[in-house]
Amino acid sequence: MERKYLNIAQQISEKFDEIPIHWDGRKAILEMKDANFPHWRQMEWIGWYFQFLCGKLLKDGVKIPGPKYGNLEFDGFKEIPWDFKAHATNTSSHQIIVNDSEATAKATTEFGCVGLILAMGEVKYNDDERTFQKWHEELKGGKSEYELERIKRGAWSRLRKVEFRLEQISFIKIDDSVLVKCGSFQRDFRNSNGMPRREKVLVDLEKLDEEIVFLLDFQNRFSK
Repeated sequence: MERKYLNIAQQISEKFDEIPIHWDGRKAILEMKDANFPHWRQMEWIGWYFQFLCGKLLKDGVKIPGPKYGNLEFDGFKEIPWDFKAHATNTSSHQIIVNDSEATAKATTEFGCVGLILAMGEVKYNDDERTFQKWHEELKGGKSEYELERIKRGAWSRLRKVEFRLEQISFIKIDDSVLVKCGSFQRDFRNSNGMPRREKVLVDLEKLDEEIVFLLDFQNRFSK
């Protein structure tokens, strides 16, 4: 059975031969905007840009988007549902917020497991004067409702990520055993309107071993 998931991951991995190594925030956002990708306005652009790249690179071998459970859908499907995520290696956190817990549980029941395609690399901020943040806000036509609400609350504004250098892409199998040992995120959280937030799967990379079925290493490749 493990060989099956290894083969699937290897087949998908071949599509990443042309993925860029260095992601510049301004160029990535403009690329998404020009392609009418609906999430180009998002502050956490790195994860959305990886999803955007997956949509372009994997479209001939992976069904995009994947199956839908209620209002939640997976990013892709090849034998099992897959989600596409990105995470910084130069951070103290080893936890990845994945998909909706209920949708993941239903998909796991139906297919035996779900998959996570995780791009990892070094993030650079270098935005002490908020030039990138100001540029992005101007491109969007002003501050977002989220940002206006943050200002109203007096909450601290985070520095924006301005660059990402891809180091590896991991293919991770998430089954019932992973769900048990990794936990969840947003449990008992509520939205600003008082409605409860949907619980999400929280994957702890430090607790994974054989669940990482395949890995692409980009650290020795030249930038494109």
